[in-house]
Amino acid sequence: MNTLNFLVIGKNQEILDTLKRIIENNEGWKATILSDETKCYDLIKNIDVDLVLLSSGLEEQFEKDIKTFCENLDKNVKVIDHYGGGSGLLKNEVYTLFPNLQP
Repeated sequence: MNTLNFLVIGKNQEILDTLKRIIENNEGWKATILSDETKCYDLIKNIDVDLVLLSSGLEEQFEKDIKTFCENLDKNVKVIDHYGGGSGLLKNEVYTLFPNLQP
């Protein structure tokens, strides 16, 4: 895997922009940000997404639904609940799911 493609979903645009910057500060990591949950299903199906990052402001039912949706895809899309904690925590969450990416 040369590039790790994130789809970051949340309701706070400032946090989404910060997460995009933090993610893309890592070599080979790309982020698409989205604040409209209804659009994420098509995006996950139609673009190359390795990891869905759930940020703040999302409804609990949506979080359950998107996890189930990703689990049932043939694409092996991973999901992380991320509610802050800094770039170190985010890296640890990613490396837990993708240990082969650890430097």
